[in-house]
Amino acid sequence: MNDCVRLLIPLINEIFGKNYSGDEQIIFRPNEHFINQQDGKEQKRITDSSFSIISHDNSEEKFIFECQSTDDDTLLIRIFEYITQEALDSGNITKYKLIVTIPNAAVLFLRSKKSTPNFMNIVINTPGGSVSFDVPVMKIQSYSLQQIFDKNLLFLLPFYIFNLEKNFPLYEASEEALENLKKVYVDFMDRLEKEVTEGHISAYYRRTILDMSKKVLENIATKYKNVQKGVNDIMGGQILEHEGKTIYNAGIKEGIAVGEERWRREEKLDTARRLRQMGLSDNDIHQATNLSFDDIRIL
Repeated sequence: MNDCVRLLIPLINEIFGKNYSGDEQIIFRPNEHFINQQDGKEQKRITDSSFSIISHDNSEEKFIFECQSTDDDTLLIRIFEYITQEALDSGNITKYKLIVTIPNAAVLFLRSKKSTPNFMNIVINTPGGSVSFDVPVMKIQSYSLQQIFDKNLLFLLPFYIFNLEKNFPLYEASEEALENLKKVYVDFMDRLEKEVTEGHISAYYRRTILDMSKKVLENIATKYKNVQKGVNDIMGGQILEHEGKTIYNAGIKEGIAVGEERWRREEKLDTARRLRQMGLSDNDIHQATNLSFDDIRIL
């Protein structure tokens, strides 16, 4: 999320039915809260992500986003604890009235079953009546590779391998089946490269998506060496570290170094001009600034 923040907007539009244009400001928020218990103690609750989207009219919507690999009976409880604490932390009290705003919440299921719902629901019974709201559920298995690209849901690409997980034993045992898997990832790579060439994403985003895809593969296919090797061969081999971020940080470092070098050169030239005005010889200026004689002659 932090490395490919612009990929969040299409995801939010898809899950919540929003119509963000894509160039809104996204602000990440602390993803942990301390929940006050009845015995006075505190328990820490950590959500996978918490962020705000600031629209062009400066209106703000808050979101929390959970990622689940399997069903968990405590999921809704954790979400409720987090969103109510977030609402309380940012609430307003005016003349004996407390106003709180519940943030949007959603869950991405990496594995799902026929019984996995499209929405979960939270009902709050109060003395003034009942309030209920839905927590949308996104299931990676509901999206084909074609749909992911058509809907610009590139954030989901690293998790696409979950859709093929049930076939791992077949891919591992059959060269023909493994070749079919590799064809899927050839298509994956071709489509991703097209996104870059058409200017929809940067090369850095592409590299990050691939790095994350490999990390997911390494973690869910630990028993299937042929599967790992087959997919990694298509995506560019073994990943030793987060190459996308390495490229990005290296670029920043190089840019700073170039900038510092230019600054130092300008400082030397400025010093040389003052020495020239004082009547010093070219040799003396060279000794004082270490500039080349060619640079000194054109002052």
